[in-house]
Amino acid sequence: MKRFDEIFEKVKKRKKTVVLVGAEDRESLIALDEAVKLGFVDAILVGNGKIVKDTLKDLKIKDDFEIIDSDPLSSSEVGVKIVSSGKADILMKGLVKTSALLKAVLNPEWGLRTGSLLSHLTVVEAKDYDRFIGITDGGMIIRPTLDQKVQIVKNAVAFFKKLEIDTPKVACIAAIEVVNTDMPETLDAAELSVMGKRKQIDECIIEGPLGFDNAIDERAARVKGITNDVAGHADILLVPDIHSGNFIGKTMDYCAHYTIGGIVLGAKAPIVVVSRADEARSKLASISLSALA
Repeated sequence: MKRFDEIFEKVKKRKKTVVLVGAEDRESLIALDEAVKLGFVDAILVGNGKIVKDTLKDLKIKDDFEIIDSDPLSSSEVGVKIVSSGKADILMKGLVKTSALLKAVLNPEWGLRTGSLLSHLTVVEAKDYDRFIGITDGGMIIRPTLDQKVQIVKNAVAFFKKLEIDTPKVACIAAIEVVNTDMPETLDAAELSVMGKRKQIDECIIEGPLGFDNAIDERAARVKGITNDVAGHADILLVPDIHSGNFIGKTMDYCAHYTIGGIVLGAKAPIVVVSRADEARSKLASISLSALA
């Protein structure tokens, strides 16, 4: 698959229920309404009941969702419990703080922990490159350790296989393409590359360090004389820290105007964590990724 429209068609066959926490969010409601019309989700809305109903009316969205009235302090707990009970399949962030939502997700009694590392994956519909490009982790882990990077890669690879990419190509991104002891991310990239060759990280091809340009662009890789199976054709970009992942994702959104979606992986259920500034199309894309997961 190379387009979100293809995902929309595929997930129609596996209709899921989304619980939106902080359902006063207009763009999230628009996205959910579109996802319902496309036929791949139902929705439960958790938030201030009056505001939610007024917003639905203002948006001219048919008021046939289940609405659970809740205050901001308890909405995250309510939403997570709905998912952990099996009543819903996907957890989605609306107008609540990410920290509050994740605190509820990680609750040891009724949360969605699995023992695996939670990581964020941004999926970009990179039309100029005729493929999806994943960026990870630009939303969860600030400065991942080498061991955490291994798990981040495994989470992303498992998801990209659902996009029908049998052997995803993973590029470990750095500012340069050679190992420099003053740049720890290049050391990690080299170790990850060796781990891939020794099948300690399997079901993918992983190389690094690679620059952003020569990871995604075949011409840039050729000009720089970088020849390996990933250079110029990367499906997944493993970034060194949350800042670089965040910047790359937002640049692709705001400057390249690509459609992007985001998902948190590693929990018992997919979690849609998007920026409050994201438009409905991006949130719709994120919902479809979660339905696919």
